[in-house]
Amino acid sequence: MNKKINTLLFIIGGTVFNIVLTALCFVLLFLIFLWFLYPQLPQGSIAWMIPVNFIASVAASWFIYRWALKTIAKKVEISKYINSVFTRYW
Repeated sequence: MNKKINTLLFIIGGTVFNIVLTALCFVLLFLIFLWFLYPQLPQGSIAWMIPVNFIASVAASWFIYRWALKTIAKKVEISKYINSVFTRYW
């Protein structure tokens, strides 16, 4: 495989990993909310907790994704296998 295919596979794999990670964070945070906080909060709290939970899960998945990418970059020289996505053509 050449660098262009590797780059495409890296982007697709990273996107799928990030979407799955966001979904897992959302479910985990929602279960934590239901288990610990929901019995003490007013009845309408689920209406505002879902957007807050979504934003928190996106932020958590972003931090976890960055940490995983930095860990992989320390172990493997990524530039050997993939092209730079942002290059200058002039």
